[in-house]
Amino acid sequence: MGISGLAVLAAPGVALARPVDLFIERAATSEAGDRCGLFSPEVAAALAAATQQARGAALRAGSDARTLTSLERDARFRAARLECDSERVVDAANRVKSAFAGYQRISRMVYPGDVADWRADRTTGRAARWRLSQDSRFGADRMTFGLAGWDGANGLLAVATFADGRTPYAARLVMRDGARTLGPYLIATGKAAPLSAKLPPRTATRSYLAEARSPAGPELLPKAVEAGWAFRFPVAAAQALGDLDPRESIAVEFLFSGERVRTAYVEVGDFAAGRAFLRLASR
Repeated sequence: MGISGLAVLAAPGVALARPVDLFIERAATSEAGDRCGLFSPEVAAALAAATQQARGAALRAGSDARTLTSLERDARFRAARLECDSERVVDAANRVKSAFAGYQRISRMVYPGDVADWRADRTTGRAARWRLSQDSRFGADRMTFGLAGWDGANGLLAVATFADGRTPYAARLVMRDGARTLGPYLIATGKAAPLSAKLPPRTATRSYLAEARSPAGPELLPKAVEAGWAFRFPVAAAQALGDLDPRESIAVEFLFSGERVRTAYVEVGDFAAGRAFLRLASR
């Protein structure tokens, strides 16, 4: 796959024959931009977010994760060999700057998934708010999960409300352990597959126990909900979540006295792309 179409294929909204082509071209463009200093931090961050989104689309279209990694490595290697002042690279840079000029001004995005969407919000304000969030219902209970904060995404939170008014004493985040597996556990895929079927067996997972619990502030609760509990997970959990395949799911387990557990599921989806989009807010 050549890099001659570098900029056009890296621009948002351009239709390509295969999603993998868009991902590879955006990755190559990003490599050339970083090496040659072609883009402002704002454009570079926008391109990085779009590259993550394209990777997710390629995986959902059936591309193998290891094959994608190999193709990306090859494309970046070839992009690194281009002369920075060549006509092709200069033209590519100009096209990318033009294509992403409007993207930088977008403050909200929705990243659709097979089952659930991620909502991203990088607007400024005095109150804390959800920056990247996904809703989940489990039985009669409900949860919002994601990144929340003031001027940025300051914490990975699960905010849950329980119909019977009970209070969990702890919560833990369960996801696939990349050190124990060769890839995602995807026996059941597609929109018809429940998220509970997209987790590997317990022996192939790792858990992150919430490091703090507190009553949820009204700004993080759903409308018309008066009370709930907020659990904050370690920073490392957010990074691990971003490394997962978008077709996977994770589980949030709420622990109650009497060894009772209530489990909510979250689709990984374009979490990594949404997180990259939020980084534009600090530039």
